[in-house]
Amino acid sequence: MKLGIIGLAGSGKTTIFEALTRDFAGSGNKADTRLGTIKVPDDRVDALSRIFAPQKTIFAQVSYFLPGKGAQKKDGGRDESAWTAARDADALIHVVRNFRQFGLEDPNPADDFTSLDQELIIADLMVVEKKLERMAADSKKALKSDSEERLLLEECKASLDAEIPLRRVPQLAEARVLRGYAFLSAKPMLVLFNNTDDDQTAPDDPVFAHDPHMVIRGKIEHELAQMSIEEAAELLVEFDISAPATDRVIRKSYDLLGLISFFTVGEDEVRAWTIKNGTVAIDAAEVIHSDLKKGFIRAEVTGYDDFMAAGSLAEARKRGTFRLEGKTYVVADGDIITIRFNI
Repeated sequence: MKLGIIGLAGSGKTTIFEALTRDFAGSGNKADTRLGTIKVPDDRVDALSRIFAPQKTIFAQVSYFLPGKGAQKKDGGRDESAWTAARDADALIHVVRNFRQFGLEDPNPADDFTSLDQELIIADLMVVEKKLERMAADSKKALKSDSEERLLLEECKASLDAEIPLRRVPQLAEARVLRGYAFLSAKPMLVLFNNTDDDQTAPDDPVFAHDPHMVIRGKIEHELAQMSIEEAAELLVEFDISAPATDRVIRKSYDLLGLISFFTVGEDEVRAWTIKNGTVAIDAAEVIHSDLKKGFIRAEVTGYDDFMAAGSLAEARKRGTFRLEGKTYVVADGDIITIRFNI
């Protein structure tokens, strides 16, 4: 899972990136894209590791990156190259300033959000128009083009011309034919309101009704990320923070992308795997290794809660909560799975 952090200048997106990744050693060159990969905190992995005492414990991972600023055009606009890295993201985190700062105008979250969203729309519109122009030129030369792709691109153009981001049009955002374009406005978006230390209130404006959003107090979270566990615990209580930003944003990121975790366990390794909600057993097997899908026989499955209640796989078998499932079984969050296969 890879999420790009975007936002207008002064929104605090660098502060948020560093708070989430604990990467405080940027190059100093704002044109460079920064990438931080962190483990996904999961108490279930910790508990399974204590029980199996494996040689290795592997958590799921999530990557956050901060796209470089890119070149500035003479008219003050942003060059398309500024969005190249963001097109590689599975989703976008849009940091919106909701704090006052000396030298800056009072925050206007709705206007700021709309302004950057318009940049995404314009960047996508440029891509669509160029492709449609090429298709039109090819048709004049009697060269064939994909009619389904052309029709979908025309629908994209209509939506973008109407200033509607493609993520609000599911049949376009999810169209397989269009995946290669990696449209920015089609990517799922989580809005982070960057608030002052003493403010936990989200702006109340209908412009935010379409996208999931949450409040984060960036300055405090940046401080927390540099503290010991003991020091951080005191600050969490003082500022009434339920969990560090890393934990809360990851949970929201999983929800945003419809992701769940399943586990493989044993003396060698306890490991968390990330899949889309609704994935069937044979496709989950492929996530572990392609050979497991090719030679899939069955999946041995028990839910995490059932396993913890039983205390062992042997006891789960006795209780009937460790069961055999076929290739079409829909994997549930927290499933502990062993894939039986033969090649």
